[in-house]
Amino acid sequence: MKLRIFAFSSVIVVLLIASLWFFSGGKAGDNANIFVNPKKGEFIVVVTTTGELQAKNSIQVMGPAKARAAYIWQMKITSLVPEGTVVKKGDFVAELDKSEITDKFKESQLNGQKLDAQYLQTTLDSTLTLAQARDELVNLRYAREEKHILFEQSMYEAPAMRRQAEIDYERSQRNYDQARKNYVTKKKQAIAKIQAVDADLMKGRQQSELYQNTMMEFTIKAPADGMVIYAREWNGKKKVVGSTINAWEPTVATLPDLREMESITYVNEVDIQKIAVGQKTKLKLDANPGKSLSGVVTAVANIGEQRPNSDSKVFEVRIRVNESDSTLRPAMTTSNEILVAKRDSVFSIPLECLHAEGTTTFVYKRDEGTTVKQQVKLGLMNENETIVLEGVSEKDQLYLSIPADLENLKVAVLTSSPDVQTIK
Repeated sequence: MKLRIFAFSSVIVVLLIASLWFFSGGKAGDNANIFVNPKKGEFIVVVTTTGELQAKNSIQVMGPAKARAAYIWQMKITSLVPEGTVVKKGDFVAELDKSEITDKFKESQLNGQKLDAQYLQTTLDSTLTLAQARDELVNLRYAREEKHILFEQSMYEAPAMRRQAEIDYERSQRNYDQARKNYVTKKKQAIAKIQAVDADLMKGRQQSELYQNTMMEFTIKAPADGMVIYAREWNGKKKVVGSTINAWEPTVATLPDLREMESITYVNEVDIQKIAVGQKTKLKLDANPGKSLSGVVTAVANIGEQRPNSDSKVFEVRIRVNESDSTLRPAMTTSNEILVAKRDSVFSIPLECLHAEGTTTFVYKRDEGTTVKQQVKLGLMNENETIVLEGVSEKDQLYLSIPADLENLKVAVLTSSPDVQTIK
């Protein structure tokens, strides 16, 4: 047992010494350095992001469409089917709080009863007023006839009496004519009053009908067959029981078309210049890492936005999924590798081999047993490697770390000035 413990301790000590030797920068000699050879072959540049699946096309499950007409601005969700429920057209999806619309409906009913009574009263008043006006016309007509008879009988009276009878007759005629005009005016006035009350009554009935129809829409049903996916609020949170929808954005849920999916991802402002519509993408599902899908970038936002829990601006990128798979579900998290650039038969080296002095880039390489500080001309870069256009060959041995003796190094400079290519 003691021998085993001693052997185990010895192994640990050896490993510690080897680690210190490795991280010491190779001061113990070339044997401590690690070399790599330039690799020739395919070189790709990808931008890796995390996205979320959603259906490219979907039907929105909306709240009351006439909420604004009913002066209802906010509605609270009191009941909601579980997310992922498969529903048929007309099935129950959600219920909204009806307390406010119920109060308005009851108030409109009381107002309607009041307007009914007002309409009846106006009609009766108009009927009575016109009846009195007609009776007055009859009486004035009789009075005019009486004055006409007296005027005819005054033919044999004195001129003064005759003139008086004539004046009385003309006055009665004038009173009758004026009463006829007044009757026409009163009739028009009565019609106008009834029309005004009738308009208020119709408006009240329409308002009551609007409240009743809107109240029925507070029970939300599926407009089509599909799977219920909760809608999101402005801050990205899903709308659940207790959430509030408003009259301008009354979407409660969506019924996605699962036959065509897309991944919505956000790219930081550093990498967004590399992304363009039409670039191929490889997608993997976090829920099933073994499944690989292909896609293509279909849209790149021109304006950045500030996402929650993010300090920098990001740009929305939409990636269409080429395959149609029954296992794909909205809100699944995807890992996206967007292919930015691809080169064939090029030399590439790890980024750890690169060093810089000002604008000059160089590597340390072994040349016939000596160390050379070699200037290089670079091409495309990805997260781990870079293309070398000039300065190294496939047989060169490149240092991954800085050599120990830097004072007596041989320096090899390119005849042409280095030019670092960037991706556009």
